[in-house]
Amino acid sequence: MKIGVNVLNFGPGADPGVLRSWALTVEGLGFDLLMVSDHVAITSDVAERYPAPFYEPFTTLSWLAGITTRVRLGTTVLIAPYRHPLLTARMAANLNELSDGRLVLGVGVGWARQEFAALGIPFERRGRLTDDHLRAVRAAWADTAAYGSRRIPVWVGGNSEAGLRRAVRSGDAWHPLRCTMPVLRESVARLKELADEQQLPVPAFAPRIALKPTATTVGGPQRLAGEGTIDQIMADLDQLRLLGADTVVLDPYGGDPRETLHPETAWRSLATVAAQFHPPRTRTEHS
Repeated sequence: MKIGVNVLNFGPGADPGVLRSWALTVEGLGFDLLMVSDHVAITSDVAERYPAPFYEPFTTLSWLAGITTRVRLGTTVLIAPYRHPLLTARMAANLNELSDGRLVLGVGVGWARQEFAALGIPFERRGRLTDDHLRAVRAAWADTAAYGSRRIPVWVGGNSEAGLRRAVRSGDAWHPLRCTMPVLRESVARLKELADEQQLPVPAFAPRIALKPTATTVGGPQRLAGEGTIDQIMADLDQLRLLGADTVVLDPYGGDPRETLHPETAWRSLATVAAQFHPPRTRTEHS
């Protein structure tokens, strides 16, 4: 099982120097994947959670591809309806080529009504638009002369029944975001049922979980996967491996934008996990 990291590409602490340090820390600690999120118009509903500056994912990952050498680069998640599918196909293919095949394209339907309105996109049609987008992107990539022959894995986000169905139809992996362990267990079983119903292969399982270490044990049904003591976090990772997770992405963001001013806190948490998960690869300039 591979481990990735959601890098904070937004907020008052985000700037080129910090993003560079994030990338070097993630790669230096031996993690397998670096991912960033996506918003285009930082409307008030977006800014409440993810304020400006917000670095656009394709631009940011292209720059980080030149700073890193090994770590894969991805989106968690690109909001599919926000861009024309041929533009998405072109940017993704170019980034994949420029990074020597390191791109993972995570996509989702989006949630910010005001942002959809600012972009002139009907919020109520976002699911169907995402389905159309994915079909168009894959059709464009089939033209290998124009888009290159390197295969780009597509991870489909969405914790709902519709998201599971979309992952089966259009994804190489299902990429749920920040769930409890019971929900993940139930959803993995449902994913297999839906794949059987549609007579399609079961997509890989690649969840994004919290990274929220605590000094004392966290209990209760609302405990997120990745929340609790280091023993609880490592136990969650082991359970996800047993559930068939191909990759798990750790998300150190706790919801307060001021966290971006102190990335060292997240880096220390990542170093603790790295030391437990793969002890030989824990060197970093920030540990």
